[in-house]
Amino acid sequence: MLFETDKLNQDAIARLADGRAMAIRVKNYLPREQALKVADKILSPGYAHYLNAPSIGRIGMAFYEAENRPDMLDAYFEQAAINIDDLRQRCAPYASPIDRLRCELDEAWPAGAHLEKLYGKKMFIGLSRVVEPDVYFLAHHDILAKDAPDSYQARSLEAQFACNVYLDMPEDGGELEIWQRELPPDEFDAMRGDSYGIDPALLGEPSLRIKPESGELVIFNSRKMHAVAPSKHSSRLSLSCFIGYRGAHSPLTFWS
Repeated sequence: MLFETDKLNQDAIARLADGRAMAIRVKNYLPREQALKVADKILSPGYAHYLNAPSIGRIGMAFYEAENRPDMLDAYFEQAAINIDDLRQRCAPYASPIDRLRCELDEAWPAGAHLEKLYGKKMFIGLSRVVEPDVYFLAHHDILAKDAPDSYQARSLEAQFACNVYLDMPEDGGELEIWQRELPPDEFDAMRGDSYGIDPALLGEPSLRIKPESGELVIFNSRKMHAVAPSKHSSRLSLSCFIGYRGAHSPLTFWS
């Protein structure tokens, strides 16, 4: 279920794609001390909150927030390159962990890897996400074709993976919870109502629970229901993106 490796490689991605693994875990992807220093640099200028999930903090704009509205889509694509550069500037003098991830997957995957393009425009990558104490990041799934229903590029994905580089993790709580179950989009939308997610208790016990540490990398199938358990005393900061898979002979793609 959980595949642990010391290096991100072709085999790890193939295991996710064919279902042999629910998640990939790379411990010590960054040295813990470096991860904590990068976290301080990222957070020091402050952060905002999701427009449609206001309990969750973020730096950069997630494509999910556009909700297929023309004005919000324009804002997302106009800010994409600016937000990528902003993350680099916040991480300096350290390299952006997302830039490192992009290079390593491009080198490891036979067909390479590159930024995703929708509607002829390059997407943003490198969302910084903050889950504050006592906040349960509700159970949800992430499906690009649902966020861009009129895009053939989005519908062409065979699989979609969520990728998180954990920078500052609380000592208590903050576990990633994943369910083997996949809910059809219509069923999920009916259950969530006006909320971005649903109460994890409705799904029963998670199939997999991971307690990440600062500096770890975790990748999992984002179409499966997943949530983040609350912490008690400190916030949880990670860098996140999605990886698109269109078969063993096609390039991987990235976006946030």
